[in-house]
Amino acid sequence: MVICLGAITLVCSALLACVYSVTQEPIAAASEARTQKAIAEVTPPFDSLEDACTSDGTPYIIAKDKDGNAVAYVLNASSVGFGGKLSLMVGFKPDGTIVKTSVLSHSETPGLGAKCTDPAFSGQFDGFDTNTGVLSVRKDGGDVDAITASTITSRAYCKALQNATDAYRAIAASLVVEEPQDSLAVEISEESIEIKEGKDNE
Repeated sequence: MVICLGAITLVCSALLACVYSVTQEPIAAASEARTQKAIAEVTPPFDSLEDACTSDGTPYIIAKDKDGNAVAYVLNASSVGFGGKLSLMVGFKPDGTIVKTSVLSHSETPGLGAKCTDPAFSGQFDGFDTNTGVLSVRKDGGDVDAITASTITSRAYCKALQNATDAYRAIAASLVVEEPQDSLAVEISEESIEIKEGKDNE
């Protein structure tokens, strides 16, 4: 009996390992495709992407134009909604304006909180100026129209965006490089020139 159970366990383990090895690559490919699609959704047109990381290990992506100038910064952010974790991808212009948002995953209630993926809700963040706008629902004194009967999900979406905004501000601050001081130059005034010329004429 014990031998039979052991044999069954070994067979099942082998089958699971086989299934995992077969599905691992397609799952990874699908995940990468979703990521690339989300990046394209939350950025303006770009020519190249550069992976970067903050000093505390937070990864982000820089979208650049053909001249190598940053046109957008892309970050992932999350919070907890009504049904569980809500994950977003957010694109920021260099001035801190949100380009667009994209829901990567959620567990919200169909027909209610799941409407966070609808343009009727998520579209209000397109071009949202985080420098002047308040990322919270109007019930809480913010500038965001909540999903009907889904205030918790709406708040979670705003919280994720605020987390992303805080992360971007930290990134932007770290990218500010002080202009190098110009080497000291000795300026000769017209008066000194006249004095020198006067001495030469003596």
